[in-house]
Amino acid sequence: MAAALAALRALRRVGPGTASAAAAAAPCAAGLARPRRALVGCSQAAWANSSSSSQAAPARRLSTSPALLLAARRFTDKHEWITVENSIGTVGISNFAQEALGDVVYCSLPEIGTKLNKQDEFGALESVKAASELYSPLTGEVTEINTALADNPGLVNKSCYQDGWLIKMTVDNPSEFDELMSEDAYEKYIKSIEE
Repeated sequence: MAAALAALRALRRVGPGTASAAAAAAPCAAGLARPRRALVGCSQAAWANSSSSSQAAPARRLSTSPALLLAARRFTDKHEWITVENSIGTVGISNFAQEALGDVVYCSLPEIGTKLNKQDEFGALESVKAASELYSPLTGEVTEINTALADNPGLVNKSCYQDGWLIKMTVDNPSEFDELMSEDAYEKYIKSIEE
């Protein structure tokens, strides 16, 4: 499997159907049993072999810019989560909450510009099983709502941590974020209420 991945990476660099593609893939596949240091050299050699090809592409670099890094997800005891990037918080409900609700059929969300205090009610989710109020994890102002939920409220169930987010808001008091539960603390909290 590892040999196949190395060959695939080499083919992506030089393109399929070229003689240099096979030449680039072979050294890496052969070097997989070597120590890590040999792999790095193998990778460079494969790149050097393929650089004469007219289809060669430059290597992509991983960016670790601090501006791209997100703050860790934090949770409330009412099962909302929030992440913060550039002083804007994205809010949703936890996987535990969406499973408890069942299939969400309607989302009631606030208007943009609504000012919220920590723990203020800002909307509700309705499901085939029940309705549940939503509470603000932090103090701030609503800057965006997830309009996709109007046509597809089931996104809350399908992707509660990504596409199923509810609102975005300013973070007026960053110290409130530190008061929320980390993912580990939230998991322990869930276990304690399930017992």
